[in-house]
Amino acid sequence: SPIGSPRFSPSPLPHRQRVVVLSGAHIPLSGRNPMLQEALGIRPHVLVLNKMDLADPRRQPTVLERLKQQGCSHVVFTDCQRDGNVKKIVPLVARLVGDSLRYHRAESTEYSILVIGVPNVGKSSLINSMRRLHLKKGKATTVGGEPGVTKAVLTRIQVCEKPLMYLVDTPGVLPPRLGDLETGMKLALCGAIRDHLVGEDIMADYLLYTLNKHQQFGYVRRYGLTKACDDIQAVLRRVALAQGRTQRVKVLTGTGDVNMTMLNYPAAAYEFLRDFRAGRLGRVTLD
Repeated sequence: SPIGSPRFSPSPLPHRQRVVVLSGAHIPLSGRNPMLQEALGIRPHVLVLNKMDLADPRRQPTVLERLKQQGCSHVVFTDCQRDGNVKKIVPLVARLVGDSLRYHRAESTEYSILVIGVPNVGKSSLINSMRRLHLKKGKATTVGGEPGVTKAVLTRIQVCEKPLMYLVDTPGVLPPRLGDLETGMKLALCGAIRDHLVGEDIMADYLLYTLNKHQQFGYVRRYGLTKACDDIQAVLRRVALAQGRTQRVKVLTGTGDVNMTMLNYPAAAYEFLRDFRAGRLGRVTLD
């Protein structure tokens, strides 16, 4: 392939296969598709909890214990923006494959890894991060801050030379029916569901409730509030004032139309959500 381009594998050969399940560290339980868990069954797999920089580090022991109770013992917390802990994945996958008798008869020694998970948890970012670490290469897949960037299963992309390892990026998959409303709201807050399908105003209200529930009051300092508040309209007013989110509207009066500047509450709700997703309101684990 041309210099600097992704190194793709030719037609599939007999190889050692393994699955990496990706979820968000801030939604370690809600971000796991139960249908994928059922499909994996007891097959060993690696659960990568990405975006650890957004999650509350104090919750890690509790999360690991809950996952262990669910039969998930191979867990890696990562931050693909800084490549944190990503280097642990290749040795762990190689060890799991080596410990499995079913792969000892494979004619090829290369590893082919399928990356699966719900939308917007960083599957493409993980692949790019591993290429940076092990091959010193640039991006091979497109990433984005909203669900639906990866449209189809891509060709295998090489991410490591020794051992020879390929990863396959896949579109995010949500279950056809969510278990409960709160799980759906957590997924929406983290960008796994498009905002307009839920409504930014509803999501902002739930976000405020969640921040107060977890005693994460970073929004008080960021938006200049005097104290914690459970009134979403009051918070959005401060967001609009702090971020300059206003709009010009025409008001019909007895003497004609008058142009007035008003606070843009929908834009303020979007800014509130964006600040949370960027970690500017504190590190929060929603589960």
